[in-house]
Amino acid sequence: MVEIIGVWCAVLLTLSIFSYLYGDNPFYKAAEHIFVGVSAGYIFTITFWDTIWPNLFGRLFPTIVQAGFDFDASYIFPLILGVFMLFRLSKKYDWLSRISIAYIVGMMAGLKFYVFLNSNLLTQIKSSAINLSGSYLSIINEFIVLVGVISGLVYFFFSKEHTGAVGKVSRIGVYFLMIKFGASFGFAVMGRISLLIGRFEELIEYSSFKYYYSTPAILVLMIIVLTYWSIKNTNINENN
Repeated sequence: MVEIIGVWCAVLLTLSIFSYLYGDNPFYKAAEHIFVGVSAGYIFTITFWDTIWPNLFGRLFPTIVQAGFDFDASYIFPLILGVFMLFRLSKKYDWLSRISIAYIVGMMAGLKFYVFLNSNLLTQIKSSAINLSGSYLSIINEFIVLVGVISGLVYFFFSKEHTGAVGKVSRIGVYFLMIKFGASFGFAVMGRISLLIGRFEELIEYSSFKYYYSTPAILVLMIIVLTYWSIKNTNINENN
């Protein structure tokens, strides 16, 4: 019975999201609010029990949490900064939250700069080098990558007008950028279509007697309710 209830809820929420194709309606709004609320609660719970509880309280109160850490007084500062963030809700003491925000922005800027410098810039420079000792096919591929990198950089170089040789190189960069954007968009669409096919397969599976014809039953019920809701709104608009 628990499985049947879960299947009916899954079908109802799935069809409620699909109902947005008809327009903004109560089914879609309810599913949207449920999704946002459940996601926020789930992320908060996971963050607290997997990060805050063991890593913060586990070091401040090791005997209570029993996370396998020793007491570390330096973690009092993260606790204070976290409490300061809660003062964002107060108009009188909201200035305390700016201290935490400034620390987070400064720390993340430094960490991200280091990460991007190593993972993006240096790795890109290394990948753009041509290894002449490799095979002919690898040399051709590396040459294409080098041309794409240089032409793409030239396209975003605005200190010189894109005319003559610079314009031709930047035009090649446009072709590389369009190929990249097209491939990324196609990959994203392919992934979304794969998820859509999976949902349709489950809806078809839940249409069997094993699940008490949940998909057609809920679909018919939603059509009836949306029809009544649409007629009622039409009458209200005409009277106004």
